[in-house]
Parts: sequence; C-alpha cells; structure tokens
Amino acid sequence: MSKVGYARPEALVSTQWAIEHLSDPQVRFVEVDVDTTAYDSGHLPGAVGWNWKVDTQHQILRDIPTLEAFEALMSRSGIASDTTVVLYGDNHNWFAAYAFWLLKVYNHADVRLVNGGRKKLLDEQHVLTTEAPAVAPTTYKVTAVHHELRALRQDVLEHLGAARAALVDVRSPDEFAGRLLAPAHLPQEGSQRGGHIPGAANIVWSRAMNDDGTFKSVDELRALYAEYGITPDKNIIAYCRIGERSSHTWFVLTYLLGYPQVRNYDGSWTEWGSSIGVPVELG
Repeated sequence: MSKVGYARPEALVSTQWAIEHLSDPQVRFVEVDVDTTAYDSGHLPGAVGWNWKVDTQHQILRDIPTLEAFEALMSRSGIASDTTVVLYGDNHNWFAAYAFWLLKVYNHADVRLVNGGRKKLLDEQHVLTTEAPAVAPTTYKVTAVHHELRALRQDVLEHLGAARAALVDVRSPDEFAGRLLAPAHLPQEGSQRGGHIPGAANIVWSRAMNDDGTFKSVDELRALYAEYGITPDKNIIAYCRIGERSSHTWFVLTYLLGYPQVRNYDGSWTEWGSSIGVPVELG
C-alpha cells in the first residue's frame, strides 16, 4: 500500500525497506511479541526481541515501565538517542504499536513500524534467523516524558461529556456489548464487568487494515473514522482491553491521519471494568 497522503509517512516502512536496511548501523530492529516463542522460531537478522509482558510493562504495578527501567531496556538493546528504532511483531503489530507508543511517551525521536508486521514478513517468505544478535550496550538517557500521549482513568472520567470529546473503543462488537470480557480466542478474564464506556464509538482496530496486514489508504481511513464522528477537531481517547489494540488505533489516528489530540488509555477495559462506581453501558 502506498504511503501517499499519510500525515507522517516516515513512521511506516515497508517490508522491503526493512530487508534493505538490515545491515544499517543506524537502525535497530525490535520484534515485540506476546507469544514468547515467535521470536525464537525466527526473526529478522540483527533484531532484538522484546517480550511485551516483561520488557514493556512494570513488573510490580499495573503501569508502564519506570523511566529507569525504560532506559535499561533501551541500553541493553543497543539503542542510542539517535538510533532509528524499527518495530514489528505478532498479532498484526498490536504489541509493536504499543512499544511505538511507549517510545514516544519517553521521547525517542525516530521510531518506525514495519507495515504488515511479522505476518507480512512470513507471508513473503523473507529469510529469518534463530541466532541471537550481537548487541553493544549503550547508556540511554530519557530527555523528556510526554504524559500528554497517555490517558489515565481520571482523565477519561473528566473526558465524558466534555466539549469536542470523543472515545474510540477498538474491541470486537461482542466485547463492546458486554457479551465477552476478552477477544474470543483469549481467556475470558481481566475485568469484573463487561460493556463499554458511555458515548464510545465502536471502531474495531482491524477495520483499518488490509487483508495482508498493511494499513488502508489515507482516504479509506479518514472515511472510516469520520463515519463515527471521529474527526481531527476532536479530543480523542482510544481504549481496548489492555492497551495494545488501542495503541494500534492511536498510531493510525496520530501518524497516518495526523489528528492532533489523540491519547491512549492503556488501563483500558481491564481497569475500567473493575473500577467501583464508574459508568458502564451494555449493548
């Protein structure tokens, strides 16, 4: 799919671009998976592997990694402040998109996503390796934190009914309606109640995708979100169940469509659906 018209086309690279830059010393490829066996079964030569649950999550609190933990992750991955970080992963880049969002929260300048992710690399039968890369550690330092990219529960409560406010629930219709607590192929756990946040538009993350795992054209994406009133003049919060699918939609709205006010509610339904006293809608 052509990148013509995307607001920030440099944030997206093709699988062919990835293959051509495997030996580029300025580039660090990172595979981000929830399936811990995926990376070990074969990855891009030179790519480091991040386990979403271990490397991009706080290990005690329900939270993103601390600044110090993030610096340690980047350092042991051989990433410097001027490194071009290129992310891809399983589950249609859900967790790679979450890592993209995390890197932007912690102000890394040059972050890119492989269009089509691990699925497209496998479909195209590119040569993968099981060898661990040789990584020269760095001493990475965070220079700023962009809290404005993140919505916390209180932010969402204050968002309800506010002028120009919009919510995007990117989960499946059954999750949105409260019939399921998680995607159908995953264990039904994670929240005490089902449903959705009042006023949310249900725009499933996959509607932004082509069959090959790449993103749809800018015109198709703009029309999709506009149909539900999600337009660039709105203050938008996206959420899902645990924050990874909503990171995917956050990327679409921010980097492909260029909407200026988009936040990711990474607490998402596992927090909201277990909170005392917050409003919930069914159906």
